[in-house]
Amino acid sequence: MPELSMCNELLAAEGRGLAEQCEIAAALGYMGLEIAPATLGEAPDRLSPQRVAEIARTLADHGLRVTGLHWLLAPFPALSITEPAAAAQTRDTLLRLTDLCAGLGGAVMVHGSPGQRVPPAGEAPERTLARVAELFRPVAAHAGAAGITYCIEPLSPAETPFINRVAEGAALAGAVGDPAFRTMIDTSAAGVAEAEPVAELIARWLPTGMIGHVQANDTNRGAPGTGADPFPAIVAALRRAGWARPVAVEPFTTCISGPVTFALGAATLRTAWEAAA
Repeated sequence: MPELSMCNELLAAEGRGLAEQCEIAAALGYMGLEIAPATLGEAPDRLSPQRVAEIARTLADHGLRVTGLHWLLAPFPALSITEPAAAAQTRDTLLRLTDLCAGLGGAVMVHGSPGQRVPPAGEAPERTLARVAELFRPVAAHAGAAGITYCIEPLSPAETPFINRVAEGAALAGAVGDPAFRTMIDTSAAGVAEAEPVAELIARWLPTGMIGHVQANDTNRGAPGTGADPFPAIVAALRRAGWARPVAVEPFTTCISGPVTFALGAATLRTAWEAAA
């Protein structure tokens, strides 16, 4: 079974501090946290080296590690990857967040942030893609030098009109032209946006090498097991494809409580993995 990482913003929203998040993750058998930078303070891209080391040490004291970062631009509402006037400031912030990820020992960055990727009205899609690729090239190079995989996350059309399907994420990755920049599969978004079942999507795309990360959640926005999504088939597809990197559990809604939600998600994925054997 691939290791499971816990996306931390749901627990943070319950008022649980980093140490308590770690206690819960360790008790449930998660191996680490995938951190939303906004949970680290108002200016997470400017944390001191001492604070970064303290965060990493807190996880290590619980036998965990930081697997990566996601919701990258949530703390920065004025930034955008698609707005030309914000490009330079957005790029510089992403470079600093890459340094944060590296300082924490993370290996993946997930670029979702739907509110900050709305194309300018009337702009041709190919022009938007070219400009965004240009913005990401130095970020990808910086990430690659730090051993980090930077992933553009396809999101549902209800969240953003830009990059909704894995094929579109792969097209952006091709335009960036750096092996450190890839796309990824969020099972909730894919279940809404893709024409084919998520299991078939996994079987088709994982062998291409374009998938740098997997997040697991139900199309009801809850943890695996809280809805009707076919996680036995999804997990079996991951197993057949030989996926061995961490899988991040990312619920947005709570079932009873945060700890119960993550317990159900982990149990669902582990049971499906064993059944696929």
